[in-house]
Amino acid sequence: MAEQAELLSRLRALDCCALSDALDKLGLKGAVTHLPQQSGAGRIAGRAVTFKVAPGEPPPGPVRHLGTQAIEAAGPDNVIVVEQRSGVEAGCWGGLLTLGAKSRGVAGVVADGPVRDIDEARACQFPIFTNRTTSFTARGRVVEKTFNEPIKIGDVEVAPGDYVAADNSAVIVIKPDNILRVVEAAEAIAARERAMAKAIGEGKSISAVLGGDYEHMLAKE
Repeated sequence: MAEQAELLSRLRALDCCALSDALDKLGLKGAVTHLPQQSGAGRIAGRAVTFKVAPGEPPPGPVRHLGTQAIEAAGPDNVIVVEQRSGVEAGCWGGLLTLGAKSRGVAGVVADGPVRDIDEARACQFPIFTNRTTSFTARGRVVEKTFNEPIKIGDVEVAPGDYVAADNSAVIVIKPDNILRVVEAAEAIAARERAMAKAIGEGKSISAVLGGDYEHMLAKE
């Protein structure tokens, strides 16, 4: 647990461009660039709790509203990730779910699909990243089909427990087996860019700062 807490702290300190560059350097996939931040402010990071929404009958068992299992399973170290790519105009997240997630301290929500009640999320400053907003209810249109199973956002698979970071540039998904080397690579990239920014601020020519070393800094090892 202490190791995970340290990794999450380091991940939260890195912007998604540095993480994306680290994925490029390591030859890994995981950046999704079409899910802008629609509410809340600032970067989020945590372990994924997932669910998928689609038309049809819900799985067998007690009747549950979509998203409630994810909220009850999540906390401050989690990001809830939702797939709703059915083509049906219906919310996969809404205002009461936002209140429930905020009450548990959930880091935020990433949704590939329509989200309702975005003004309520903005009012309570809860971070949501999504490509669409809607007024249409899920009721009678879509149901939760899977909970805490692998889903997809963009062309990236997200499994429960994957590391997720999001800011205004991108959403980044990192497999647990890769998290340490991605964070280390991103930290090195960020440190080099800070040094370059310092040099520019001190009057060094930008041509010299952004020379050959910068162009090749993401060369695969």
